Amino acid sequence: MRVLPTLLLILAGVLVGGVWSLHKQGAPRAAVVVTGLLALLATAGGVLWLLPGEG
Repeated sequence: MRVLPTLLLILAGVLVGGVWSLHKQGAPRAAVVVTGLLALLATAGGVLWLLPGEG
């Protein structure tokens, strides 16, 4: 199923845009950091899912 990693990478892109928007609006640092971490996790999940492995 190649749809799930694609959706994770799309989510990561939306979250990165959210990080940039939050930063530009002067949001609290905690909100920017949490959103950035979620973007990082979504990116890592999407990329790792696409790597060849056992099974």
